[in-house]
Amino acid sequence: MAASFSWIRAEPMGIRVLPADCWIDPARPVDRALITHGHADHARGGHEQTIATPGTLAIMAERYGVTAGAVPVQYGETLTLPGGVSATYLPAGHVLGSAQILLEHAGERVIVTGDYKRRPDPTCPPFQPAACDVFITEATFGLPVFRHPPIEQEIAKLLAARAANPARCVLVGAYALGKAQRVIAQLRLAGYLEPIFLHGALERMCRLYQEHGIDLGDLRLMAGMPKGALAGQIVLCPPSALNDRWSRRLPDPITAMASGWMRVRQRARQRNVELPLVISDHADWDELTATITEINPQETWITHGREDALLRWCALNQRKARALALVGYEDEDD
Repeated sequence: MAASFSWIRAEPMGIRVLPADCWIDPARPVDRALITHGHADHARGGHEQTIATPGTLAIMAERYGVTAGAVPVQYGETLTLPGGVSATYLPAGHVLGSAQILLEHAGERVIVTGDYKRRPDPTCPPFQPAACDVFITEATFGLPVFRHPPIEQEIAKLLAARAANPARCVLVGAYALGKAQRVIAQLRLAGYLEPIFLHGALERMCRLYQEHGIDLGDLRLMAGMPKGALAGQIVLCPPSALNDRWSRRLPDPITAMASGWMRVRQRARQRNVELPLVISDHADWDELTATITEINPQETWITHGREDALLRWCALNQRKARALALVGYEDEDD
């Protein structure tokens, strides 16, 4: 008799599903890849077949030119794979199109979360908990120090800084996929309906979100705008542009950065960030531990991040757990 869960294996380049001859978020091209979401540390081109949600496939087509071999799967839809394996895609609440993948074989259920969060996000469906025997979770913010504040509080800080400095603009560093669109959508929910100005590197992803029905309001490219016209405005850019020569075109900008890492003051200082905004698209410590408690799996497998603390928490709570040695995963928040 085969050992429990022997049909799924963590290898350095990704999670391999042996009977189906496929991989989850592999780090190199394979024949059949099941992709959780469109960030570059999970989604890559070159696969013979790429199975993902329509949102993720649209992102991969835009970012990596992936069109051939694309197989769309809707949330809640179950695919039958070779070897008696089925795969169901469930919302992960991370970014547009992000999914957990529920794998079922020989009476065993394994969920691969990819990246996820439990906080409400107007730009993507919320995380959907599901029962499983093995829960494979990220641990990007797997330390007790990481407890993200309500996003409404951080958006209020941003708007207060703008109101207090009418001669300056607020320049927000935010990653192009997920973070920028979430910040914009939350500003709209907070009642900020003025135009929001974008660095050119953010335009493609914002347009793609809008094509998928996410209302981001009036967005304008900053290029060509007179310096004085941007006083009192909110401008979004990639984090790499915060202290670049490009930012010198702005009227005495208040530099802000939207990231879970802004909880760490040294990170803010390293980036010369005047206004740290603790906004993350990953689960914080409380979300990680609450999710494991809610799902109550037989085993928890922990991928990229701060595995040691979460392993220790599992041990203290009599939960079987182990860390997976996967390569190539980075933090899009970093």
